[in-house]
Amino acid sequence: MENTIIEVINLKKDFQVGDMTVHALKGVNLKIQKGEFVAIMGASGSGKSTMLNILGCLDKPSAGDYKLDGISVSELNKNELAELRNAKLGFVFQSYNLLSRTSALENVELPLFYNNKVTSRERKERAIAALESVGLADRMHHMPNQLSGGQQQRVAIARSLVNDPVVILADEATGNLDTRTSYEIMELFQRLNTDRGKTIVFVTHEADIARLTSRNIIFRDGWVVKEQLVEEKLLASYMLKTLPVGEHEA
Repeated sequence: MENTIIEVINLKKDFQVGDMTVHALKGVNLKIQKGEFVAIMGASGSGKSTMLNILGCLDKPSAGDYKLDGISVSELNKNELAELRNAKLGFVFQSYNLLSRTSALENVELPLFYNNKVTSRERKERAIAALESVGLADRMHHMPNQLSGGQQQRVAIARSLVNDPVVILADEATGNLDTRTSYEIMELFQRLNTDRGKTIVFVTHEADIARLTSRNIIFRDGWVVKEQLVEEKLLASYMLKTLPVGEHEA
C-alpha cells in the first residue's frame, strides 16, 4: 500500500443534462503505483476525460473515494483541493495552455506564484532548471508564438515539473503534434519516468503512443474494461530512429 500513489474506489460520476442523468463513471476501481507510467485509453464518451478531471482534483465524484498520495480527496473543500492540486500535481494539455504574451520562463514560473514559501529568486531558479531539463535553456525568453508546437509542449512540461509534483497528468499531450515531434515529447516523458521516477498518467486515444507507456487502462461506457501491462514497451528514442530523416525538429 505504501507505494500506491493513486487509489480509486468504486468511483461514480453523474451529470444532469436537462431531465436526463448521464452516468459518466459507473463504479471505477483502479490503483496506480509510485513511478508507474500509465496510459488511460478509450473512445470519446468512455469516461476517460471525466476520470482525468477527478484525478486532477478539477472535479469531484458523485460517489466513491479517490485517494491521492494517501489523502482522501473526496473530503476536501474547494480551497483544500486547490492547495492539493498545486502541491501534488502537474498538468500537461493537448493545447499547451500557455499565456501568449508571457515568455517561456514566466509561463513556467506561474505555478510557483501560488506558493508563498518560495521567494522570487528561488521561483526563477526553479523555472530555469525546469526549462533546462526539457532542453529549452536557449529559448526561455521566447514568447509562445516564437516557438514550435513541440517547443511549446516542452514549456508546458517544464511548467508541470516546477513544483516537483508527485504525479504528472497529461491529457492527449501529443494530440496536436506530428509523428516525429510526438515521439520526441514521449522520449522526454520516458526520461522523466525512468531517470527521475515521475509517476505519469497519460490520456491518449493513440495505440502507438500507449505502447510507449508501461501499463494501459482501457475505459468503455464508464467502466474500466481492461488493464494490461505493455509486454513489449517501445522506446521513443528507437522509434525516432525508424522515421525518415527530415529537417523538422521539436
